[in-house]
Amino acid sequence: MANKELPVLNTLPANGKAVITRLSYDCSKCPAYCCTYDWILVTKRDIARLAKRFELSYEEAESKFTKFIKSYGHRVLRHHKDDIFKTRCQFLHPTKRNCTVYEHRPDTCRSFPEEKRCGYYDFLTWERGHQDDETFIPLQQ
Repeated sequence: MANKELPVLNTLPANGKAVITRLSYDCSKCPAYCCTYDWILVTKRDIARLAKRFELSYEEAESKFTKFIKSYGHRVLRHHKDDIFKTRCQFLHPTKRNCTVYEHRPDTCRSFPEEKRCGYYDFLTWERGHQDDETFIPLQQ
């Protein structure tokens, strides 16, 4: 399988010359593992963005889309039951496996995985190669 590298926004290094950063993963070929993390942190700014998207008050969006995890000390996105993994972010489409609020997604989602590589994608492509099955999903419930 060919590794498709996707361009991302140009970044400016200290010398001021633009450099194109390349990612070594393709989210469109993944079952959205990162969207199934138990706690997807949201900020007040994220909640306000979702409120605007759904034409809700801040308080309505906070109540409808998030919950406070006392032991974590933060608000996180609510989840729904998932057919592939245990649960998923409520904004992840259950069959298309894409974000239904992509333009309004939380900052955590915008910056993930914060590196050029995604460990789950590396594992996924390795496993699919060994299984000789481009649609195989390891760790499926």
